[in-house]
Amino acid sequence: MSLEELINNCKKRDANAQSQLYKQYASKLFSLCLKYSKNYVEAEDNLQDAFVTIFNKIEQYKQKGSFEGWIKRIAINTALQRYRQVGVFNIIDEAAIEDVSLDVDNDEIDLDFLLSIIQELPDRYRLVFNLYVLDGYSHKEISKLLNISAGTSKSNLSRARLILKEKIEDYKANLNSQSL
Repeated sequence: MSLEELINNCKKRDANAQSQLYKQYASKLFSLCLKYSKNYVEAEDNLQDAFVTIFNKIEQYKQKGSFEGWIKRIAINTALQRYRQVGVFNIIDEAAIEDVSLDVDNDEIDLDFLLSIIQELPDRYRLVFNLYVLDGYSHKEISKLLNISAGTSKSNLSRARLILKEKIEDYKANLNSQSL
């Protein structure tokens, strides 16, 4: 069955088509949900909520643009909605923002370590970092998604990079001391 047929059948509330769509996209969307969740269980909840929204709003998809992009936006917005409700963001003075660069040498740093330290970031920093660095959103787009100012987005990104930089430096120092 083509993607177009699958979508059309989902619009008709066909349970088999919904199941097939879920099987086809669940792993991709779960990875995305995990980036924006505190832990595995919350990511599972966000995935389920995202699919409920996808199936409830699939009539709104008009076959224009990427379907995968459309469902990814729903998954991200579902995860972010939890944070909007609890207000994890602090308003920051833009003048106090320090730009921190983060250079990572893939040969020295284990990918699992990188993912784990990103996951350990405080919610507000992790969300902005993921949106900006990993998913390519602008600070203006992030400010709209998270209902914060662009300055707060920039500040949260800077602080996330600073935390990650410190953890990476500690990791490298431990590697160097073990090799001596």
